[in-house]
Amino acid sequence: MSKPALPPVSSTAAPDVAIVGAGVMGCAIALRLAQAGLAVTVIERGIPGAEASSAAAGILGPQWESDAYGPLMELGLRSRALYPAFVDELRALSGIDIGFVRSGLIEVALTEADEDALTTRCRWQAARGLNTELLSPPALRALEPALGPAARLGLRMVDEGHVNARSLARALSQAAAIAGARFLQGRYVRRVVTRAGRVSGVELDGEILSAGTVVLAAGSWSSLVEGGGVPAPMVRPARGQMVSIEMRPPLFRHVIAAHGRGYLVPRLDGAVLAGSTLEMVGFRKEVTVGGLADILTLVRTLVPDLAAAPVTETWSNFRPYTEDRLPVMGVTAVPGMLVATGHYRYGILLTPITAQAISEIVVKGASSIDLSPFAAARFGS
Repeated sequence: MSKPALPPVSSTAAPDVAIVGAGVMGCAIALRLAQAGLAVTVIERGIPGAEASSAAAGILGPQWESDAYGPLMELGLRSRALYPAFVDELRALSGIDIGFVRSGLIEVALTEADEDALTTRCRWQAARGLNTELLSPPALRALEPALGPAARLGLRMVDEGHVNARSLARALSQAAAIAGARFLQGRYVRRVVTRAGRVSGVELDGEILSAGTVVLAAGSWSSLVEGGGVPAPMVRPARGQMVSIEMRPPLFRHVIAAHGRGYLVPRLDGAVLAGSTLEMVGFRKEVTVGGLADILTLVRTLVPDLAAAPVTETWSNFRPYTEDRLPVMGVTAVPGMLVATGHYRYGILLTPITAQAISEIVVKGASSIDLSPFAAARFGS
């Protein structure tokens, strides 16, 4: 027997585009599509931007994140270049300053193997024309005197920076709403609905929201949406724990990262964000003794003077993880179904370029950015 027809969502006009997820990805895509004159509805089971988007450290570090030049680094560099104008636009639209700082990032070596890795990274990045330099221990401490004695070598990437991720999430949701996007909060998308082989909308708690295009941007929860083209093995949650520390007076100004271990982000409001763990534990949003111990041990190793600083907040959330650590972006096998998920640790960095690419597909039929390395098809059927 065929299923009975479900009623349409009450008092909600059918949009041109339904976006599943109101994190920074969903809101940025909604902003661009609303600016293009499309009717957009963003569906969010909780509060816009309250999950992984607001839990992120906000580092804009494509050079730091890359062990070799490839599609992800190229995408990251292009997105980083968009940020200054993106920041100004969001401030003008929403009135919110997202705390953008081109602070530079110093990655430090704590072992001999780390030194070799940083030397190699400096060599290939310099060959690509990227702004990077090795720092001897004296040069390292001339720039950041508070660094501890365990730092043996530094790699400075002066064009890297950071933003306040929570402010970014608020600014994007406000700007999208001001541009005309509608938000349905407290609604759970059970499945993507198709008709005659193409997308026709989404099912929300027994109702249907009709839409000619659906964009799945639900982060770690993307695999829970039936028919979204993102099965569980493709994108899964990777828990990361974080610590906020009050720093007064400021002890350092660069983002400080320990090679292969973690990082410290000095925010404009005087907080230091320290992280992060990588734990494949499903959707268990917990802060653990072991996780905090690892993070705080690294804090004391990198900047010993922070040992007396107060811890003001701890939290954890889920990065949308893929096995090859590349995002899943673009069209799917179902006409009208697009995905923008799996951004792992690069979500804040890749927000403006992802919004550009997905909105171009919807509006123009194709993106000016080559998304083939990030296609869902790479995982097979």
